[in-house]
Amino acid sequence: MSSSIPRIRLHVKNGEILVARDGLQICFYMPHPHEALSAGVQRTLDAYRDFIGRNSLGSYLDHEGEWQTLDAKAWELTFRELHDGAGARIHLTEAAQMDDRFGFHYIGKPLGHPDGFYGPEEVSALAVSLPTEFLETHGPGRVRELALDMAKSLPFSSGHAGLAFLGEPLVSSVLSEVEKLALRHPAMDVLSLDGRSRGIGTRVIGPAWMNFMGPPVLAELGGATALRARLHSPDTSVEELGPDRAVVTLGPWPEAGDTEHGQTLPAYRELARVLESWLYQEHPGPPQPHEHDLVRVRRRLERRFLD
Repeated sequence: MSSSIPRIRLHVKNGEILVARDGLQICFYMPHPHEALSAGVQRTLDAYRDFIGRNSLGSYLDHEGEWQTLDAKAWELTFRELHDGAGARIHLTEAAQMDDRFGFHYIGKPLGHPDGFYGPEEVSALAVSLPTEFLETHGPGRVRELALDMAKSLPFSSGHAGLAFLGEPLVSSVLSEVEKLALRHPAMDVLSLDGRSRGIGTRVIGPAWMNFMGPPVLAELGGATALRARLHSPDTSVEELGPDRAVVTLGPWPEAGDTEHGQTLPAYRELARVLESWLYQEHPGPPQPHEHDLVRVRRRLERRFLD
């Protein structure tokens, strides 16, 4: 199954800079203030570092938006931000920020803070990335293990794990190519963590390999048992993760799909139809005349399992 995952490398500046590549992402969305999340995020960061190797992360994004070396002093600053403030923005990646194979990204917001200005649909969010090569070397069971371990530490309302475009897939220089590839391979996510954290609320993202559901969506669906009864694809499983959370897994391997070769992923489309009323769409409704290219791209991608 892994052989069906496309190899994607999108470069700019005559091939000098890698902008986007294929990989995997595990994401969780949490409608809670950072102060209620910091301990769980710390456990998640520790688990991720143990999983990929303690020295795999070597750079961090400073408050001026510049990448710096993640040395012992920088780790101290990272932990201080994670535990001492009302909010936190933590972005960690490899020492050479040119391949975007491994990354830890967390946006913790002081939701409900009297000095904060946040809309009703804003959430805190966390995402980690892995290269496709990790999946092929170690198998999907290891990736699933990491995703489930992360889920234990985070009070998520929703989350997902599966194939994605790593790097900066929404930059204008590669946007049209990413749109074409994402529509061809519909199970590859095009993530803007910051953008989603501003509007997803308690809704869910369109189907991925693993789909984490919590309150209130799971309850509104009737719980894990009722959800399981509505999904008939033979490789789909629904696993309870406590009284109000569950994960729906679509097959033993994450798939990309390939509409040019008839790989339309019926199990993913089935789940999309079941979840349609709860799906997050940044730009719902029909296309508008003269809308910005980025809006048009997002609209098409968000409905790629429904149209």
